[in-house]
Amino acid sequence: MKRREFITLLGGAAASPLLWPLAARAQRAAKVYRIGVLETTPPELNETNRRALRQGLLELGYTEGKNYVLEYRSADGRAERFPTLAAELVRARVDLIVTRGTPAARAAKEATSTIPIVMAAVGEALGVIGSLAHPEGNVTGLSAFTTQLAGKRVELAKEILAGIARVAFLHNMSNPVAPPQWEETKAAARQLAIGAELLDVRSREDVSRAIEATVSRKIDALLVGNDAVTQENRSLIADLSARRRLPTVYGAREFVDAGGLMSYAASYSQLYFRAAGFVDKIFKGAKPGDLPVEQPTKFELLINLKAAKAIGLTIPETFLARADEVIE
Repeated sequence: MKRREFITLLGGAAASPLLWPLAARAQRAAKVYRIGVLETTPPELNETNRRALRQGLLELGYTEGKNYVLEYRSADGRAERFPTLAAELVRARVDLIVTRGTPAARAAKEATSTIPIVMAAVGEALGVIGSLAHPEGNVTGLSAFTTQLAGKRVELAKEILAGIARVAFLHNMSNPVAPPQWEETKAAARQLAIGAELLDVRSREDVSRAIEATVSRKIDALLVGNDAVTQENRSLIADLSARRRLPTVYGAREFVDAGGLMSYAASYSQLYFRAAGFVDKIFKGAKPGDLPVEQPTKFELLINLKAAKAIGLTIPETFLARADEVIE
């Protein structure tokens, strides 16, 4: 048989109707994953982290709209909405749920014991996993190291304000991550001979009242925790702090991006990027409970010089030199 005839024969065989079912089955096998995202804030306020998650997935071979879609649900700063939103994702039959924060992770776990859950960033995984090394069940992910960093922010406030006497810790104390952070804050303040006060905020109105109260309480610096309430109202907090000329140290860079003075925290965008690795492993057959919860590997000190100038604060050059990013 001539070479040209042989190639023609092969082509004809490949096009044979007998082989069409095989091609159809291969086409159907290209699964499109539905990834639920249970978040504290709307997409437009969380774009940096969403972009990091998508980039992580892309580098592992997942293209949005081609082999996966995101089902995004936001609590819009109201943690009480998480159970309803988690139930929505379960009804939507998502293949996996990505969460941020302890309240969201808890709500997802209570909504399902079978759908895998990846915590893109969690402060305290209380009641969610067995242990960091052995999560068990259907949950795993990454820690944001929030408790351990709370005391460090007191030290940073002391460095930029030589005469500091009192700090206030602003957080939603109904969030289980907040009480341990408050204890760390108090301990660090005691060591530095600084007074510490708690400002418990659970709504936008609480935020406004709390920051106004710092004037009468003679607060020298404000420390802001990371929570659905504070994240949703980040611009308000930054604006009111500037009006009161109140130096403020935050628990995530998104507050600085919104005009805040300074933040020191794990890199949340890197945590979201790394969360994609958990998603990939689970889609390839790994059990969430067998994947240890991982710690952050990148921490960021950000300083907003425009915000510093607005409140009349001069940041020492030696301090600026230590920053990972200085916003002019």
